[in-house]
Amino acid sequence: MKAFGFLSFGHYGRFPGSQTRDAAAALKQAVELGVGADSIGVNGAYFRVHHFERQAAAPIPVLSAIAARTSRIEVGTGVIDMRYENPLYLAEELGALDLLSDQRIAIGISRGSPETAVRGYEAFGYTGAQDPRGGDIAREKFATFLAAILGAGMVDADPQRAPQGTRLPVQPHAPGLIDRIWWGSGTRETAEWVGKLGLNLMSSTLLTEANGESFAALQKEQIDRFRAAYAEAGHTGAPRVSVSRSVFPIVNAQDAAYFGQSNDDDQIGVIDGFRSTFGKTYAAEPDVLIEQLKQDEAVMAADTLMLTIPNQLGVDYNLHVLDSFAKHVAPQLGWESNAEGPVTGEPIVAATAR
Repeated sequence: MKAFGFLSFGHYGRFPGSQTRDAAAALKQAVELGVGADSIGVNGAYFRVHHFERQAAAPIPVLSAIAARTSRIEVGTGVIDMRYENPLYLAEELGALDLLSDQRIAIGISRGSPETAVRGYEAFGYTGAQDPRGGDIAREKFATFLAAILGAGMVDADPQRAPQGTRLPVQPHAPGLIDRIWWGSGTRETAEWVGKLGLNLMSSTLLTEANGESFAALQKEQIDRFRAAYAEAGHTGAPRVSVSRSVFPIVNAQDAAYFGQSNDDDQIGVIDGFRSTFGKTYAAEPDVLIEQLKQDEAVMAADTLMLTIPNQLGVDYNLHVLDSFAKHVAPQLGWESNAEGPVTGEPIVAATAR
């Protein structure tokens, strides 16, 4: 681990103790949290995307607002549900965001997590999926999106305005944008697919697999298989890898009151019809957390750790959590603050070049 950021699910609602009573509060607090995290040295501000729920959605305005008020922190998603997206419009939006932010983006995309709505993407106009979970249309649209951000011609030009046979690419084009695209993977097999594509890996907050191994061990195998597939496909570079965890350093009485009893074991459950493994929550004094996280093989194998935060506890408390992690835990895990420059992944040499 060399970097950490926060991952917000952007919950809001009129619940007891909630400081995000409505969508306006959640959105404005998201921006303030991103700005505050940048000043602490946090490397990334990432937001989950859910539709038809009282949670974060439409991430581009939030990411743009944070990027406009900061200079170092990376802004991104974990993840955008591709089933709901127009691939060419998404390419335009991300091209503009990448240029405005001076390439400080990390955009996680995937098929999407289990949702409240039944085939909600069909209400957005995306029909025809044969897979009941919409995985087929997600991957088909993702392929179109990748072609678009690479600058491929996507539509025929009017022959009265351009030479016959001209194909027009999506604009604006952001050079190198593909290097800042991640796929959110919930299985080891999907991780291999991501490696073959040469993209970055964003390991899911849960894995739709359960074989008796710990969550960390499953994730570490996922990371290893990703990197092996990346090399075998002939890619060279330093792809990024992230994992997410709930981590709360207990440094005062308020922390103890909120999370003193939160340390637990991995959980097994059924999500979207799959037997799945969920990671545990880490909550302890800093010296204990350091040792626990050093033993988490996936955390130590990834370059970026995303801390899932309780956004409804408000900006001040969440900045306290991030600051406590930055001061008391992260330096012992290999952390480099955002003042030291952009985060890089682990260099990989293509198998064919060895």
